[in-house]
Amino acid sequence: MGYSVGQVAGFAGVTVRTLHHYDEIGLLVPGGRSHAGHRRYSDADLDRLQQILFYRELGFPLEEVAALLDDPETDPRAHLRRRHELLTARIEKLRRMAAAVEKAMEARTMGINLTPEEKFEVFGEKDPEQYAEEAEARWGGTAEYAESQRRAARYTKEDWQRMQAEVADWSERYAALMAAGESPSGEAATDMAEEHRQHIRTWFYECPYDTHRCLGEMYVSDERFKAFYDSMRPGLAEHLRDAITANADRRAPRAPQG
Repeated sequence: MGYSVGQVAGFAGVTVRTLHHYDEIGLLVPGGRSHAGHRRYSDADLDRLQQILFYRELGFPLEEVAALLDDPETDPRAHLRRRHELLTARIEKLRRMAAAVEKAMEARTMGINLTPEEKFEVFGEKDPEQYAEEAEARWGGTAEYAESQRRAARYTKEDWQRMQAEVADWSERYAALMAAGESPSGEAATDMAEEHRQHIRTWFYECPYDTHRCLGEMYVSDERFKAFYDSMRPGLAEHLRDAITANADRRAPRAPQG
């Protein structure tokens, strides 16, 4: 008996009026009729409707959809290949759009007052600023995060470029330190851990040693931050965490418990 127009509308998430229109223009003519003359759709009709809706979702006009589906030179496998190619292209386009929106959201959250061209010029493929994101992830809504937003809002493009250059220089020197086999508890590593803490204090918010210890733990436990630091050199996140701990112990040892 097949499926009624109401059933098909429910399956496909379209209106009955849409199915009537497709029938009227010859795009989707149901394969049968009931004794009362009502439309009855077969499984093959449903397959064709699925293809129609796919092409419509991608913005194809109805006339072009009809031409594609009724081309005698095209077999079902060719349709599947074409749909796969179109979907892949659509996914990539949406991925790029999502990345652009995320970048804009981060910049808006931080209060960065730059033009779109300046934002891409300064930040490239990276997050607008890792340390500000760390503050939000750990202390969103706190005084520290409010201070980072207040400072970031007044930075110029040149300020952001200078700050990014400092991060790049620090990361190169820390990677070289690791390559030389320096211990995270040694003087060279703890000095760089202190430089890391001072960078945060200078650009974003006050970072006492206990806060810096928490950041160090987060660099290892949070996959985003671990990936960020390990991209400088594999194992850097854990090495830096240990150096931060050793630096805090050296410069601001905790009082004994009990």
